[in-house]
This record gives sequence, structure tokens and C-alpha cells, in this order.
Amino acid sequence: MPNDFRFGVSLRAAESQAQVSDDARRAEDLGFDVIHVPDHLGAPAPFPTLTTAANATKTLRIGTFVLNACFYKPALLARDVVALRDLSGGRLDLGLGAGYVREEFEAAELPFPSARERIDYLRRMTEYLREQAPDVPILIAGNGDRLLTVAAETADIVGLTGGGGVDGDPLAERIAFLRTAAGDRFDGLELNIAITAVPAPGAELPDLSIPRHFLPHLDDEQLLRHPGVLSGSVPAMADRIRELRETYGITYFIVQGAHTETFAKVIAELR
Repeated sequence: MPNDFRFGVSLRAAESQAQVSDDARRAEDLGFDVIHVPDHLGAPAPFPTLTTAANATKTLRIGTFVLNACFYKPALLARDVVALRDLSGGRLDLGLGAGYVREEFEAAELPFPSARERIDYLRRMTEYLREQAPDVPILIAGNGDRLLTVAAETADIVGLTGGGGVDGDPLAERIAFLRTAAGDRFDGLELNIAITAVPAPGAELPDLSIPRHFLPHLDDEQLLRHPGVLSGSVPAMADRIRELRETYGITYFIVQGAHTETFAKVIAELR
């Protein structure tokens, strides 16, 4: 399994070409490896935004975290993926997910398939893109058995959620499942986790509103122990990142745009 850290950051907004370019250059200067754009209606359109970020930088990779595969037809998405790969000089990491927000499907005037159907379509999409753009690394993010099986069998990078359980070690259990599903592929997978809470500058406790939204059954103490939450001083956060690598083999960490400046200090501690 790769041992070198990689660090990504979500783009804060896309209000103008200048703002996207400035944020991308700032991320590159601060030591981030990848800048990401999500795929939600009401958020910036991923491909034009990432093209702008790529044009403003030299080494920063660009990525989707993650595209809703069900929003696209394979041939049309492959056309955009190949174009963005070429326009960025081969710096694209393609993140894919099965989609989960019913209201977005309705707003897009698309049917909302069952979870099984969405995951089956994700597999079909991934296999098609493998044929059309084999040199573009694919990240698949999720938590359930069927989705992690698709990731284990087809992805280069697996985005883990950290699990939502209270007892035991949910992250270790998910990685054990992934290892079994991947078989001989496991050692070549890059393991990723999205950090959704980081203390503001000068604070040691983070704002837990994002993890609380996705994990409403966990109390604050449990959320602070979650792998996707960082707390404490900069050295303490760096130690926690090292612990996640040493214990679980996770080497790729993505933070929210609002955490850019604080987490850049953590990166400096780790490199």
C-alpha cells in the first residue's frame, strides 16, 4: 500500500475565474496535492470549474469528489473526462459515487433508482471509463457492502466514510471487508478519508455541524472520536493523521475549503 501522504481540499466556491484561480494557486502553494469540486445541484459545475483551476496551476491535481454517476451517460461523461484529462496535462483524478439525494434527481428531472440500481449503474460507468480513459485514476467513495465491493474490484482509490457505528471499530471493519473483496488488488489501493471537521485558528475543538448532519445518532464525544474529525493543536492533529496511516493504512486526506489555512499547518508538520 502506498506510504506517502496525499492531501486534498474542496474548492470553497466558484464565484469568478479570479477567485477559483486564486484558491487553486493558494492550495498549491500551501502544499495540497489535489483540489476537488463536488457534484450537487446548486454547487459549481465540476468540469468548467476544474478546468479553470488546472489552468491556474502547474502541479496541483484536480478531482471530483464525487460525481453522481447516475447523472451521466457513459459516453458523454467519458468525452468530458478525456477532454479534462488532456486540458489539465493528465492531472485529473476522477471521483465517482452512486448518488443519494432524491431531491436532486427530482430537480434534474431524472428517476431516482433503488440503491441496488444506482450501484449497478456505478459499476457499469466505472467499467466503461476504464476502457475509454484507462490512465485516469478512479476514486469511488462510500460505505455499504455493495458499493465497497464495486470499489474494491474497479477503483484505484477508495474513499472511506469512517463508518457510522458506535461500538467497536467501524473503520477497521470496513477496511477488513474491503481487503477481502479486493483480494490481490488490495495492496495497490490508495485509501482515502474526508475530514469534515477541523478546529478554527486558535481553537482546539472543531465545529461539528457537518459530521452531525451525516451522523445524527452520535453525540459530540463520539463525533470527536470519529476518523473524519480532527481536534486539538496542530501537532496533535498531525499525530492523529499519522495514527490513521499507521493503524489503518489511510494515506490520502481531503479537507473542506474552510479548513485550508489550518490544515496547511498540519501538512507542514507532516512533511
